[in-house]
Amino acid sequence: MPLANSFLAPKQAPEEEFTCPLRLVWCSVCGLVQLSHVVPPERMFSNYLYVSSTTETFRRHFAEYAARAKAKLLTKKPAPLAVDIGSNDGLLLSCYEKEGMKAIGVEPAKNLSEEANQKGLRTIPDYFGASAVETILREWGPADLISANNVFAHIDDIHGVCQDVNRLLAPQGIWMIEFPYLMTMFEEMFFDMIYHEHLSYITLAPLKFLLSLFELEIFAIDQVPSHGGSLRVYIQKKKGGHAVSPEVETLSCGETKKGYNTSTVYQEFAKRVYGAREKLVDFVRQIKSRGKSISAYGAAAKGNTLINFCGFNASLIDYVVDDNPLKQNLLTPGAKIPVVPRQRLFNHPTDYVMILAWNLASEITKKLEPLKPRGVQWIIPLPQPRIC
Repeated sequence: MPLANSFLAPKQAPEEEFTCPLRLVWCSVCGLVQLSHVVPPERMFSNYLYVSSTTETFRRHFAEYAARAKAKLLTKKPAPLAVDIGSNDGLLLSCYEKEGMKAIGVEPAKNLSEEANQKGLRTIPDYFGASAVETILREWGPADLISANNVFAHIDDIHGVCQDVNRLLAPQGIWMIEFPYLMTMFEEMFFDMIYHEHLSYITLAPLKFLLSLFELEIFAIDQVPSHGGSLRVYIQKKKGGHAVSPEVETLSCGETKKGYNTSTVYQEFAKRVYGAREKLVDFVRQIKSRGKSISAYGAAAKGNTLINFCGFNASLIDYVVDDNPLKQNLLTPGAKIPVVPRQRLFNHPTDYVMILAWNLASEITKKLEPLKPRGVQWIIPLPQPRIC
């Protein structure tokens, strides 16, 4: 598969793209599900086109996140220090500052770290590691809060991350990580969440196994709706001051009861994935056989994964709409479908619009409401294709 966020300029269309196997493997020792092949991060994150602030959904999400984080802190400092790993364009940093915290971001994508710094949001243009930790400790001291949202699962050296977090975190500090929950992904058939940036697909058992190696523990969990269903996990150093919530054990036991500590559930998921692909391909081909046109909305990584896995191209999907200006006027990786602004859809509507960014479906369909009287219908592709 091509890299899900490696969009192409039209002049690059004839060039051969970098591809890599996209395959999940399961560890029978610790229970972690991860990719069999790791793409060097420099290929994926040096110039990154996903921007957190693009959607109202995530602006609300991170405002709530920052308030929740502040409420959990035990420190009595007037301005606790919050460090965000993979801080993107600084959306969460701005939310931390609104909550009265000092905020420092660590972001390797040069375009995004520059944008954040230009907005006055202090961001270190680097990967989170020993060097960044040393800079933060020297200039600002230990962190009362460290966050890693939809980034922990992107990192190959997670042992190194745990070591660096342990070094940076204050004795009663909190480390918060948020990630799409593997159990939800399996049950809801959101297999388009599998792409090269996402190295790890996490349940609680392997996470607890990992943290125990570094004298860290989970003390609370929130189940949140982002990305179809995610876990927000609160971690502290052993004896960090927070009582461990009973929900941690309840969720862990639920995973075991459903068989996530055995290979059977993973083998069954693989069969269901290929069945879902067959249904969606047939669905699209039937629409096209009636002479109808289809566009798509949301040039997200998950959408590009689904497009390429199904073998869709510009002969089946006319164009992909995206509200992120950085992606507009480019071609999707692999399939090379044009990415266009929303106005193109209003000027040249297709009969159907496939909602690829299904986690933002309610926000997207509101934007498209004026098209309904013109006979345009929406397709939700997963867990099974349906018209709404």
